[in-house]
Amino acid sequence: MLTLYYSPMSRASRIIRLIDELDIWSEIEIRRVSVARLDGAGGQDPSNPHPDGKVPLLVHDGVEIWESNAIILYLTDLFPKAGMGPVAGDPLRGRYLSWLAWYGNVVEPVIVMGAAELSHPILTATFRGQAEMTERLVRALEGSPFLMGEQFTAADLLMVSPFTWAPASTPDHPLVRAWIERCDARPSAERTARYDAEQLQEAGVA
Repeated sequence: MLTLYYSPMSRASRIIRLIDELDIWSEIEIRRVSVARLDGAGGQDPSNPHPDGKVPLLVHDGVEIWESNAIILYLTDLFPKAGMGPVAGDPLRGRYLSWLAWYGNVVEPVIVMGAAELSHPILTATFRGQAEMTERLVRALEGSPFLMGEQFTAADLLMVSPFTWAPASTPDHPLVRAWIERCDARPSAERTARYDAEQLQEAGVA
């Protein structure tokens, strides 16, 4: 049995979008929990088994999987027919894994540092910065509509997600902005936004 611990308008929203892209709504139980918000609202939910009290957390037959990129890889491997991620043995598998890892290891730290207006030589040497992040995206999108080529994959889904909750971090480059528009034009984006809104209303937040 698959269970997703989720809170609306959070990093778990991208897992909701993946569930929609994979068309596996009937395969997963979604449990809404509260989380601490940046504005001071909410708080850690005792019913949430995540070790840090955060979301998303996926539980499969008692085994916990945390971190968005790990959950995305797990689900795209578990449900390969949707074609949202190259499977083991596919020549593009390595590139797919690299995008998922790069997001968590570099992109989120760079975006968070920018939002917090942090600047330090050690941070720059470790993660680089906005310019390098933009350059990497531009190189990937030159001649291709999506990061992996012609097909939208979970790499795009993950990589585009921060520009929804942190639009100020969106790279100011026409290729990147056009890619974001293509990703956001997919029906899963609208359905995820609607699902989040409904869940906020049910939770008494909206």
